[in-house]
Amino acid sequence: MTTILTKQASLSHTPQHIHIEFSVPHQVISSAVLNGGLVYADHIVNIQVPKCFAAPKSPQDALNEYCDDANWNGLRVGMMTAASMDSFRMAKQSTQGVDIIVLVTSGLANSRRVGDRAEHRTIAAESKEVGTINIIMMTSAILTGAAMVEAVLMITEAKTAALQDAGILSPISNKIATGTGTDSVAVVSGQGPDTINYCGKHVLFGEILGRMVTDTVASSIAWDIHHSQFA
Repeated sequence: MTTILTKQASLSHTPQHIHIEFSVPHQVISSAVLNGGLVYADHIVNIQVPKCFAAPKSPQDALNEYCDDANWNGLRVGMMTAASMDSFRMAKQSTQGVDIIVLVTSGLANSRRVGDRAEHRTIAAESKEVGTINIIMMTSAILTGAAMVEAVLMITEAKTAALQDAGILSPISNKIATGTGTDSVAVVSGQGPDTINYCGKHVLFGEILGRMVTDTVASSIAWDIHHSQFA
C-alpha cells in the first residue's frame, strides 16, 4: 500500500521496511548508516534486522543490497532497526500551508542515558546493537541549513521528553533514559514555496514539530513496551 505524503513524496510500509520515495531529490541531513550526513536523496529506507546485526556484509552493503533488490535506484539514505515495524507511527499536520510529517519506529532493548559508561572502550569502535528509535521528519517547506540542524535538536529533545514521560530507565545507570544506544534521525527539507529559517521553541514551526515528535514517539514506545520483552 502506498501513502502520499507530499506532492513529491510517497510512503510504503511493510513488515520488513519503511520506504519513502521522492519524485525529485530532496535535501536530507541524517545520522543514517547508509549515506548519512548532508545529501540529496531519492529514497529513505528503514529496514528491520535482528537485534544483533552479525551478517557477513557490512550494514552499508546489506542496505544497498536490500535497495537494489527492491529496484530503488538513485541515492538511498538507509537506517536499520531491531524494532518491529508494528511499532511504526506517523503523524502529519498542515498549518498555514506548510506540511510537517513525522515517522517513528522504536525498540527500547538498549535504552541508555547520555553519558552512561559505554560498552566499547576503544574510541573508534562500532556498536553491533540495533535496538533503536528511528525518527524521520519531513516538511513541504524549504529548511535552511541552520534550520535543519535546529530540527535535529528539537527532535532529540522531544524524543527524550517522551522517554522521560514514560519513565524509561537506562539499565546502566538506572536513571531516566534519553534514547537508545543506536538511535537515528533524518530531517528532510521540502520544495517550498515557504522557507523556514528557525524552528526552535519560540516559533510556531518548532512548537508543532516538538509536540508531534513527542506524541508520535510516545505512541510508538507504548506499543513496544506492551508487546516486547522489554516490558
